[in-house]
Amino acid sequence: MTGPLPRPDKPLAHLAPVPSKEPSVTTTHRRAATGGLAALTIGGLVLGVTTAPAATGAPGAEPAPLLAPYWTALDLTGDQQVTTDDLAVVAAALGATSADAVWDDVAPADTDGDGTITVTDLAAVSQRIVYDDGPFELVEASVLDMQAAMNAGTTTSVAITQEYLDRIEAYDTTLVDTGAGGRPLHSIISTSDVALEAAARADAVRATDGMTSLLLGVPVAVKDNYDTKDMPTTGGCGCWDENRTTTDATMVEGLRADGAVILAKASLDEFAFGFASEFSSFQDAGTSTLVASPYVTSRTAGGSSGGTGAAVAANLAGLGLGTDTGGSIRVPSSYNQLVGVRPTVGLASRDGIVPLALSQDTGGPMARSVLDAAVALDAVAGVDAADPVTSRQEGEVPASYTQYLDEGALDGTRIGYVPSMLGSNAATLRLWAQTRATLESLGATVVEVTPPTTWSPVLPNGFASVLSEGSGSTNEFKHDLDAYVATHLAPQVEARTLQGIVDSGRYVPSRRSTYVSRDAVTEEAYQAWAGPEGSHTKVLAEGKVLVTAMLDDADLDALVYPSANPYGTIGTNLRLSPNTGLPAVTVPVGQAVATDGTVTGGGVNLELLGRDFDEGPLLGLAYALEQATQARTSPALYGPLG
Repeated sequence: MTGPLPRPDKPLAHLAPVPSKEPSVTTTHRRAATGGLAALTIGGLVLGVTTAPAATGAPGAEPAPLLAPYWTALDLTGDQQVTTDDLAVVAAALGATSADAVWDDVAPADTDGDGTITVTDLAAVSQRIVYDDGPFELVEASVLDMQAAMNAGTTTSVAITQEYLDRIEAYDTTLVDTGAGGRPLHSIISTSDVALEAAARADAVRATDGMTSLLLGVPVAVKDNYDTKDMPTTGGCGCWDENRTTTDATMVEGLRADGAVILAKASLDEFAFGFASEFSSFQDAGTSTLVASPYVTSRTAGGSSGGTGAAVAANLAGLGLGTDTGGSIRVPSSYNQLVGVRPTVGLASRDGIVPLALSQDTGGPMARSVLDAAVALDAVAGVDAADPVTSRQEGEVPASYTQYLDEGALDGTRIGYVPSMLGSNAATLRLWAQTRATLESLGATVVEVTPPTTWSPVLPNGFASVLSEGSGSTNEFKHDLDAYVATHLAPQVEARTLQGIVDSGRYVPSRRSTYVSRDAVTEEAYQAWAGPEGSHTKVLAEGKVLVTAMLDDADLDALVYPSANPYGTIGTNLRLSPNTGLPAVTVPVGQAVATDGTVTGGGVNLELLGRDFDEGPLLGLAYALEQATQARTSPALYGPLG
C-alpha cells in the first residue's frame, strides 16, 4: 500500500501579535457570540497553560509598554497585569450586579457595560491573560488554553499548527506501542498544505483585531467525508482519491469563518458504514488499513469517525468533526475518552458531507472537553438553504452554547435511566454506580424509568420498537449518494455509482457485497422506506413523540445510559438518538480496570439525551459531570514530542 498523502513541512515565520487596540466583538458567521464561559473554574479554563512572554520582565517589574493598556486595563488584583487570579475573581462574581456589595471590586470587568458580570465579561478578561510561570504545553491544551497563550504572545497559531503537524508526522504512522498486537494510529488520511498559511492569517487578525473568535487560529481535523476545497474528500475510499471539490462543506465553512485552521482530514470507516474505521484511501487496490485507539493500539478506535477520535485523543489536532448516523460520533468518543455531540437533526447543515442515510445523518464535534465541544458547536450550527431540514432550528439556537457551562448545572435536575439499557458489562456497571452517586451528590435526582411497552401500529412494542429500528444506510445509501455525486463530486472522479465503485477495485475488500446489495435497492424500495409516507419515516417521527413523552411524563431533564462498553458497542443504546432525531452528548466517566475482566484501560462514556434542540442544557449537564469526575486521561504513549 502506498499509505497516506505526504505531509507538509513548510513552517512560516512566527507572527507575534502586537495588541494595539481593543478586540472586535466576538462573532460567528451566523450569530453574535456571547463569548460565554459560564462558571468555569480556573483549572478548567487554563489547564496546562503556563507561559512567559518576555515582555512581562522580572517579578515585580513594571509591565512593558507593549502590555499597556491592552493587557493591564482589566487588572482586578493590583499586579498591573491580567492573570488567572483575575479570572478567578470574575468567575466567582458571575451574576453579580451593580447592586451587589462585590460590585466595586469587579466593576472594571463589566466590559459590555450591562451592569452584570456575565460569561461575556469572563471571556473578555481571558483575552488579556499574561502568564509568567513557564512554557505553553500543547498536549491536552483546550481551546481556551490556546487562546490565552496566543493572546499573551507566548505562542502563535503558526507555532501551534506546526507542532500538530510535527506530532502527526512523528506519531500517526509510527508503531509506538511495541506490545502484543500494537498498531500505528493511522488516524489521518491527508494534511493541508495551506494550513500554515491559514494559521499566519489568523495570527495577523489577532495582531490587529484581538481574539475575534474562540476558534481563531485553532487547528481542527475533520472527518474525510466533509468536503474541503484544499484537500481531497475520499470518504475513506481509494476510488475517490481524486475528489477535489471546489467548495467546503457548510460546517467547514463555519469553522473557517470563525478563524479555525483546517489542519487535516481524518480517517473513517469507508463511506461511514461501520464501527471499525477501516479505509482504503491512497492505498493499492485490494488493500485497506484499520485505525487504532491511542489507549490500546491493538484495538480499533471505533467508527465510523474513528480517525477523528484517535487524532483528537492523541493530541494530533485541537478538536475534530465527525458524523453520526447510528453511533459514529459516540462510539469513537467512548473508545477514545472524548466528548462527542450528536446534534438534533437540523441543527447543522449536512450539505457537502458524503451521506450515508440522510434520515439520520448529522455532523458534530468531538473534543477533549465539553468546553471545546460547545465552542465548536457554536461555529457549525446554522440555517442553510442547501439543507432544508435546518429551517427547523429557527428560534431554537442560543447566542452561544458556552452560556450553559455551569458546574452547578445538575443541581435540581431529574435524570432518568432505563435499567435494561445499562447492560451487564462489569466495568460499565461499576462506573455507572459511581457516576450515579456523583450525579446525586451534585444535586440531581436519578429516576428509574419504565418505558411504554405498547404505543401504536407504527411502534407496536413501544420503546423497544424505537430501539430496534434499523439504520437507514440499507435503503438510503444509493439514493443519497447519487444526490451527492450529482452536486458535489469532482468531475475527474470516475467511480460515480455503486457499480462504478465495485468496478474500480479500489475499496475495502470486505465491502464488496455491501455495495452490490445496496446498488440493488430500487427507487420504489427507497420511497417505501424513507419517503414522506415511508415506514422508517413514520418510526422516526413517532419515536421522537414517544421518547419526548417519556421525558415529559417523568419531568426529566435528560435520559442517561452508556454509549458503549470498553471497546464494545451497545447497539440498541446507540439507536435511541438517531431513531428519534433527538440530541445526545456523550462524556467520559472512567476506564476499565483489571478486576473488571474486560479490556483494561478501555474507556466508558455515558450519554445524555434530551428534547429537540436541547444541546445547550445537555452540554451544561455534561460539563457539570465532567468537572466533578475529571475522568478523561491522556494516552501515555503520545505525550509531548522530545
